[in-house]
Amino acid sequence: MNLRLVTTPLATPLGWPAPRPGGLAPALRDAFVPVPGSAAALARLALPGALAVTTGQQPGLFGGPLYSLHKALSAVVLARQLEARWARPVVPIFWSAGDDHDFAEANHAAWLTAEGTFSTVVLRERAPDAVLTPLYREPLGPEILPLLERLAAEVPTGPDVLAQLRRHYRPEATMGASCTGYLAELLAPFGMVVFDATRPAAKRAQAPLLCEALRQAAALEAQLVARAATLRAAGADPGVLVGDGATLVMIEGERGRDRLVRHGDGFRTRRSGETFSLAQLADVAQADARRLSANVLLRPVVESALLPTVAYVAGPGELRYLPLAEPLYAPLGVHRQRPLPRWSGLVVEPRIDRTLGKFGASLTDLLQPAPFLEDRVIRAQIPAEAREALGGLQEAVAREYGRLGVVAGEVDPTLVRTLENLARQAQLGAEKAEARLVKHLRLREAVETAQIARAREGVLPGGKPQERILSVAPWLGRHGPELLDELLAVIGDWYRTGLEALPLSP
Repeated sequence: MNLRLVTTPLATPLGWPAPRPGGLAPALRDAFVPVPGSAAALARLALPGALAVTTGQQPGLFGGPLYSLHKALSAVVLARQLEARWARPVVPIFWSAGDDHDFAEANHAAWLTAEGTFSTVVLRERAPDAVLTPLYREPLGPEILPLLERLAAEVPTGPDVLAQLRRHYRPEATMGASCTGYLAELLAPFGMVVFDATRPAAKRAQAPLLCEALRQAAALEAQLVARAATLRAAGADPGVLVGDGATLVMIEGERGRDRLVRHGDGFRTRRSGETFSLAQLADVAQADARRLSANVLLRPVVESALLPTVAYVAGPGELRYLPLAEPLYAPLGVHRQRPLPRWSGLVVEPRIDRTLGKFGASLTDLLQPAPFLEDRVIRAQIPAEAREALGGLQEAVAREYGRLGVVAGEVDPTLVRTLENLARQAQLGAEKAEARLVKHLRLREAVETAQIARAREGVLPGGKPQERILSVAPWLGRHGPELLDELLAVIGDWYRTGLEALPLSP
């Protein structure tokens, strides 16, 4: 491939995880998404002493944003490297958080068209006062069909990519199941399995820990409040607000997925005001465990309780709040996995490099907000005579007003400030003259500025980082499955370089 993969430097340092007792409870096998090619990884995970490297994300349209893929492939690479060093099975696992109810994060997809322009689609909107249905219960509906057709029309995807999407993104499927199934099929060839946290086997396994978190709710909240204060005192952002009586457990109630808040000797839901005793919530866990789920701070603890994970591959936002969750592990009797940064970067297409070469610009120049590079290119085309005149005008203003100021100060010191203001106005006049020249040159050179704008759209689609905006399936359709192997190689070198110099954990 002729693509250029550029790694984004991350501030979070790498570090070796430590082994732990391994193996997977047989009952949890039913929580993994069965797809062709996943059986071998599941068999390895069932071996005595097998460990895991995990990552995860909420479901999204057409595979979700690119950083979900970056997280998954980072976990694949890290698992391979740990397995080679420890000589024991280490399986990469993607935790699909279908309990999440943030429909606004999941209802859209974006891609670059065949012409390189930015395009975005929305499945539908959810009203602000609507019931907060978890994504594993949210049907796609018939609205998914025109989105698939638009994708097929705008992106030069191969038939295999579209067939794979249509297998999973069907009107009768839910947002959670469609994305979970798609990612499971996509990642299976790399030895990664997808854990669906909303399947009955997973829910039954989580229930005792969620009930224990409710039983210890007051004590755990006090620990979190103290930890947040410590982080802030050290200049760190805890990332999540704590201390308002909210527990770490969510329940599906009258208003959808709702936070349980301590209320007297029991609990109530924040949105609907339903009340529960601890005994009643224990009955819910026993009768319908799917109604209960962990919030963002408890989720990594639940994950480590269910899976033999030694490391969680996280994005920048997660790395900010995961230190806040540290006090939760010991009281709940759970091993704490090591958070490690995922690979971050962007794909630079040949057309973008050609544009940069044409204008003698760097990728850093292109990543500046518009019209930074456009103005630089246009200014380079200002006639030499005009540049000399503008430079001479600015020098003359500074020189002559400076001389005048000296004389004026001798006549009347109060005149100095007036002359300084006049000098600034004269300088602004020179700058306005240059800006007017640039404006008219930009109109004359519209083709070149459009080329720069199109190139920027490829790395900052919609003015935002590529990996946070573009969706997985259209990107792979645009570049082909070979991109996955290219990414694996770059991510492998990145982890290898970052970890080799560090002492290995026992």
